[in-house]
Amino acid sequence: MNVALLKEITPLTQSDCFTLFSRNKSEFDFPLHYHEEYELNFIRNAKGARRVVGDHLEEIDDLELVLVGSNLQHAWFTHNCKSTEISEITVQFHKDLFDDKFLSRNQLNFIRNMLEKSSRGISFSKETIEHLAPRILNLNQRHGFDSMLELMSILHDLSTSRNMRMLSDASFNSNQAEQMSYHSRRIEKTLEYMNKNFDKQITLSDVARLANMSDVSFSRFFKQRTGNTFIDNQTQIRLGHASRMLIDTTQSVAEIAYHCGFNNISNFNRIFKKKKGCTPKEFRTNMSGTRIFI
Repeated sequence: MNVALLKEITPLTQSDCFTLFSRNKSEFDFPLHYHEEYELNFIRNAKGARRVVGDHLEEIDDLELVLVGSNLQHAWFTHNCKSTEISEITVQFHKDLFDDKFLSRNQLNFIRNMLEKSSRGISFSKETIEHLAPRILNLNQRHGFDSMLELMSILHDLSTSRNMRMLSDASFNSNQAEQMSYHSRRIEKTLEYMNKNFDKQITLSDVARLANMSDVSFSRFFKQRTGNTFIDNQTQIRLGHASRMLIDTTQSVAEIAYHCGFNNISNFNRIFKKKKGCTPKEFRTNMSGTRIFI
């Protein structure tokens, strides 16, 4: 399969616990991609579509529920699917939503083990899907803290379910994103500052001073810890906010571009398409549906 792999800049911000996106569609049109966040994908009426997770390819049945780990490449393709009434619910949550200390508690053992296994992608049995489908379908009816408790409950029930199946080869994802460690107070402080000031012109010197380092030392340190340059991370943060505004607001593409720190609309369109595989207008059209942020 000759397809491009791109890193998705999701609209999920550090202020959110998770996002849920629900829509009905007639085909799968999002390319092979990966992202930092965990993703739980529930699909109905797409028998014959092809799932790609890591190095695993497979035709899916009428009911599909897959948990994709952080930075594991994945996509669904129309392939042999004849249905024009595909239903899809996607839940994305931060890879650090549950930290290591929290997950080390006895009561969280099953969830911890499941999240570790999700680095290969996990497909759940039809019985598990049928049991949990009503709760997944109603998750967008929950609000605030109640929705977070329900998500944790769903994850726990998934983690204790029978016949879960690992998809990708164990070695496929072993060298990905582990290099992109954010376990540094300096990095966390820097990224928090960049997120709060995404609409302003922040320089490398600004964040280097925040970390009490020289520009050169901080630039090297930042690249080693995150896997990206300061400019790349700044662009990703801005694109994340722009993506969310394209979904949540009716502001024009130009207004969103300027609000998110892009001073040139042509440059914004070019970067957006390069990073996300479509133009801002196409993204807005493709993402038409129901999306909530918790």
